Amino acid sequence: MLSSNLFRISLLAAGVAGALASGHAHAAAFQLKENSAKGQGRAFAGSASAPGDVAVVANNPAAMRLLDGRQLSIGASAISFSADFKGSGRYVGATGPGTGAPVSGGDGGDAGTIAALPAVYFAMPVGDNMHFGASLTVPFGFKTEYDRDWVGRYQGIKTELQTIDAGLAFSYDVNPWVSFGASVFAERLDVDLTNAIDFGTALYAQRVPGATPGSQDGFARVKGDSTEVGFTLGGLFSVDENTHIGFTYRSRVDHKIDDGKATFDVPPFAKAVLAVAAPGQYVNTGGSAKIIMPASATASFTHIINDRWTVMADVSRTAWSKFDKITVDFDSAQADNTLVFNYRDTTFGSIGADYKYSDTLTFRGGLAYDQTPTQARYRDVRVPDNTRKWVSLGLTWTPSPSSEWNVGYTHLFVSDPTVNETAVTGSSLVGAFDVGGDVLAGSYTYKF
Repeated sequence: MLSSNLFRISLLAAGVAGALASGHAHAAAFQLKENSAKGQGRAFAGSASAPGDVAVVANNPAAMRLLDGRQLSIGASAISFSADFKGSGRYVGATGPGTGAPVSGGDGGDAGTIAALPAVYFAMPVGDNMHFGASLTVPFGFKTEYDRDWVGRYQGIKTELQTIDAGLAFSYDVNPWVSFGASVFAERLDVDLTNAIDFGTALYAQRVPGATPGSQDGFARVKGDSTEVGFTLGGLFSVDENTHIGFTYRSRVDHKIDDGKATFDVPPFAKAVLAVAAPGQYVNTGGSAKIIMPASATASFTHIINDRWTVMADVSRTAWSKFDKITVDFDSAQADNTLVFNYRDTTFGSIGADYKYSDTLTFRGGLAYDQTPTQARYRDVRVPDNTRKWVSLGLTWTPSPSSEWNVGYTHLFVSDPTVNETAVTGSSLVGAFDVGGDVLAGSYTYKF
């Protein structure tokens, strides 16, 4: 009888690992900062301390002190991400992984996408020294999709992960110079992953007649969702009316996916062998896993130089090292899997400036350095990730005291990420990606 251990390739685990071990090209790993068109224009410098940006409802509730009256803002960010692969793959051979025959298939096409991220905010004063706010944001997410028959199909085909947060915020002004705030948010997580399965290699290794590497490709899809609660704490300290320092902490969110679904498309020949050699393997099943969205802390500075010029800076630290492993528990006979990621904590730093050209028009710009938590030797094809540099521009048009329009644009400079990855069945993929990224954001704010 064939060894059942041969077929305990945990595809649900492999899919989740492939998705979460990688990152989006416009933010470190799968974290998204794109929640404000005004902030986008200055590379999010001053995100927790700049006056007049209602996005502080989510970024630093204590900074609602710097908003005038009641405000409603509706905006969106369009993220254009491209990832073109050049390289090759080989099946497992007599001397080890990646030493056999070449893997068939093309380069997968452009795996990137154009995605829209909504951002909605409401803020209002309550009495003389309190403020209330509500927000809808997308703090984490990415999507890539290759051709189904591409050369890296065993490593990944489709990867889609998205969260959406609905939050309520409150702040209290101790005096005109010191404020504290907090928010509570409900976070919805959705995951959808696909990849091919090389049953041909598994059967060939057990000398099943007629089986060769790549001759029995199957297909796996994993979907899951979770809704959990997190919080943000913040403080705003004003040295004087022109200088503001903000500190904020966003909690980690522990998502428990209890109703995940794994579905498998198994070729008839492989299905017949599995029924005898490994019953209960590669059948449609449920599963559970815990996925941690990491905590982050930000220090933010804003100084109004004069009636025209304002300068800002931000430094953020994200606790990606806590995202060290995931254990996947299957409802079927497949063994549980523990996945190790080797993530590291990251730093994001930015500087920016606003220039008030007239009473109705303000220009801004910014630069940023965004560190990736992944390491080159662990890079995954599902989403190529590398440290990136930002250049941002933006403007605000205020046609009346009650209306404000904002536009922000960022171009990302990313070194070409390389990949050297071995699939669970021993096939290797070696190559590099040509990665590009641009973000265009817009918003309208009504003050009443």
